[in-house]
Amino acid sequence: MQHNYIATIQWTGNKGTGTDDYRKYERSYEVRVDGKPTISGSSDPAFRGDKSKYNPEDLLVASLSSCHMLWYLHLCAEAGIIVVDYMDNATGIMAETANGGGQFTEVTLNPIVTVKETNMIDKANELHKKANELCFIANSVNFPVRHHPTAKIP
Repeated sequence: MQHNYIATIQWTGNKGTGTDDYRKYERSYEVRVDGKPTISGSSDPAFRGDKSKYNPEDLLVASLSSCHMLWYLHLCAEAGIIVVDYMDNATGIMAETANGGGQFTEVTLNPIVTVKETNMIDKANELHKKANELCFIANSVNFPVRHHPTAKIP
């Protein structure tokens, strides 16, 4: 089965003279998807962006983390593992290349999962491997997506 997604990206950083000077335009943009809130974006501050807005690198790390979480919760529900809280402090490493470009070299997910009962902890930790194998976004990138989960009880 094939699924299609449509997003509109609109540059909002023209300060009146377009890109006539590298230092005079903003890197701001909006991400719009019909029926959903607009996301304000910019480039990373290292590339003259606005630090108060999401950058593509933030969104890639968040996409990997949220895809993993959604698969993980699905697998837990199927396995009878009752998750009562989930938080991930995901990190990504991007290396610039000599030609001015760059690429991610890895993303590490650090989910902290709270399960209802102690006897669920081992299986809860184990299911992260399967979630990583099934995640649509993790399967679409060319770098490792690692995970270092912690499961606990309330």
